[in-house]
Amino acid sequence: MKHFYLFLFVSIISTLWLTSTSISTITPNQNISDGQTILSDDEFFRMGFFSPSNNSINRYFGIWYNKISVTTVVWVANRQTPLNDTSGVLTLNDQGTLMIIDRTNRSIWSTNSSLTANNPVAQLLGTGNLVIRNENSVDPDNYLWQSFDYPGNTFLPSMKFGFDFVKGLDKYLTAWKSDDDPSIGEYTNRFDRNGYPQILMRKGSEVEFNSGPWNGLRFSGMPNLKRNNIYTFEFVFNERELYYKYELVNNSVVSRMILDPDGKILRYIWIERRLEWELYVSGQMDNCDRYSLCGPYGICNIKDSAACGCLSGFEPRFPEQWRRADWSNGCVRKAELSCEGGDGFVKLSDVKVPDTRRSWFNDSMNLEECKQECLRKCNCTAYATLDVGTGRGCLNWFDDLVDIRSYPEETMQDIFVRMAASELGMTIHRIL
Repeated sequence: MKHFYLFLFVSIISTLWLTSTSISTITPNQNISDGQTILSDDEFFRMGFFSPSNNSINRYFGIWYNKISVTTVVWVANRQTPLNDTSGVLTLNDQGTLMIIDRTNRSIWSTNSSLTANNPVAQLLGTGNLVIRNENSVDPDNYLWQSFDYPGNTFLPSMKFGFDFVKGLDKYLTAWKSDDDPSIGEYTNRFDRNGYPQILMRKGSEVEFNSGPWNGLRFSGMPNLKRNNIYTFEFVFNERELYYKYELVNNSVVSRMILDPDGKILRYIWIERRLEWELYVSGQMDNCDRYSLCGPYGICNIKDSAACGCLSGFEPRFPEQWRRADWSNGCVRKAELSCEGGDGFVKLSDVKVPDTRRSWFNDSMNLEECKQECLRKCNCTAYATLDVGTGRGCLNWFDDLVDIRSYPEETMQDIFVRMAASELGMTIHRIL
C-alpha cells in the first residue's frame, strides 16, 4: 500500500511540475493533458490543447505565440480530427512517435514517422518548430520528425516552404476553413514543379494566383517582394531541395505570413504599442493578379480603363466578347509564325512573365544563346533571362502565353515574344 501512495504522490508532483514549469521537452514518461502546456526555451511559443473560439466545443492540439496578447495559433496537429471534450492527451512513445489519445484510448492523430530513436524527446523550439529527436542529438539533419515539414496556414521565419527531394516532402500552405475552424479549407499555396518552378495558389483545382518564377531577385509576379529592413529572403533550387525561406533581421520584430480562408496571402507584423497585427504586405495587389484574367496572349494593365489588351501582333479571339469585357478567351496572332526563317522577337519590359508550366530552362546560357535556342524550336513562343540580376540562364516557353501583366515601376523583368516577320515592322516595341 505504501508503494501505491508513493506512486500516486510522484504522479501528482510530476503533473503539477509539467503544468506550472517552463519546460520545452517531452519524454516518453510524460504526457500533456488538456489544460497543461509546454513552452519553448525562450518562452516565445507555447503549445497545448485549445479551442479556436468561445463558440467552438472542438479541442485541438496546437502551437501559438506566448508573449502576444491576442491568441494567434501558428500550427495545429489534429486539424481534421478534433476532440469534442477535454479528455485528450498528447503522448510520446518509446519509439519516438507523438500521438493524441482520446477518452477511449484511441489515437486520433500521430506523427507516423518511419524513423525511431533509442531515447526520443519532443521539443518545442524558439522558432515555433515542434521536433522529435534523439535526446543526445540536436542536429536538425537527424530530427525524426518536425512540424515545419507539415505546415498549416502559417509560414514562419526559418521555415522552408517547398520540396525536400531527398525525404520526399512537399511543404505547402493550406488555408483554414474559417477563422474558427482550422480544418483544411478550399485554398492551397504550393510550388508547382512543371517547367520552371513557380508558386500557385489554388481554390480546389483551379489556379487563382501565380507568383511567377523566381528571377534572381524575387518572384516575377510579386514586385512588392523587395529587400527591406524587416526580413531577408532566399530561394534555393538544386538536386536536393527547392524552397523559399525568410528570416527576420531583428528578433524583436514578430512577423508571420498566412494563407487566409478567402485565399489571400498576407504578411502581418505585430505592433505591441497597439496590441494588434498590422498588415505589412499582400501577395495579391490588384485585379490584374487574378490568374489569366486576360486569357492567352493578353496583357493586364491596371492603369488602363479596360484592364486587358492584346500583345502587339495579336487581336481578340472573339471581338464581341472582348468589347463586353469578357477577356477569358484571350487573343490570337494576326500572322502565323514561320519555322523556316524570318521570325523575330518583340521585347516586353517590366512585366510579369507568363505561366511557366510549359517551359524549359537552362541556368548557364546567356541571352543570345537563349534566343537561338528558341529559334531552333518551331513551337517556342517566347524566351527570357532566368536571372535578371546576373543576366544568366534561359527560359523558353512552348505554349500559349498566359497570365502576363505589366507593372508601372521598373522591375528589370523582360520577355521576348516570338513574332512573324510580317509583324515585326509594325510594332512600337523595340525589335531584337
